[in-house]
Amino acid sequence: MRPSGRKTDMMRAVSFERNVSKHAEGSCLVKFGDTHVLCTASLEERVPPWLRNGGKGWVTAEYGMLPRSTGDRMRREASAGKQGGRTLEIQRLIGRSLRAVVDLEALGERQITVDCDVIQADGGTRTASITGAWIALYDCLKWMEQRSMIKLDRVLKDHVAAISCGVFAGQAVIDLDYLEDSAAETDANFVMTGSGGIVEIQGTAEGAPFSEAQLLELMALAKAGIADLVAKQKETVAGPQQ
Repeated sequence: MRPSGRKTDMMRAVSFERNVSKHAEGSCLVKFGDTHVLCTASLEERVPPWLRNGGKGWVTAEYGMLPRSTGDRMRREASAGKQGGRTLEIQRLIGRSLRAVVDLEALGERQITVDCDVIQADGGTRTASITGAWIALYDCLKWMEQRSMIKLDRVLKDHVAAISCGVFAGQAVIDLDYLEDSAAETDANFVMTGSGGIVEIQGTAEGAPFSEAQLLELMALAKAGIADLVAKQKETVAGPQQ
């Protein structure tokens, strides 16, 4: 039995709330159970120096956890003077995931930065961030299309979403919360597109190595979960912005 009482293939309740930031071109508050992340997409009419005059745009991400997003207050990384390795790794993952579904040439020489700020953490913050970031990016691109800056269907090639899976108490389970994640025998994160393409798989054995059969079992759970997340993304963006 999972601590939450969920079945092995049952995700936590997932919700998306769009247009939660007055100033951002795109924004989304994503909730995977008790993990809540605010994603905001900001447009700049410039690209990094190494991309100037190259005819391509750029999509990047920043990630952070608020001081009381966890049980004990964490010190802000800004006050420490540098970002931690985990933070850098996660924000690079988010950026890679978004760029996998964007035509950077069609975007033009512009940069979109998606900021993912964890308000409340209960496991799966990186997967919730990627899934919510896609909606914030979509709304930013929609904002641009409404101003005749781009054609949305030329720039955004597909959906992208992510989910965690793992082996807990000897069973393959999907969407680990903190209690499961902290005690899992194997922990994995899957990032996939709406058409089923694999963007990234991160898998780690916390104790004994996991088998190929277990990996395939986790993959099957992830594919089903991501298909559900993409369906929720489509339903969300099909409706009017709040």
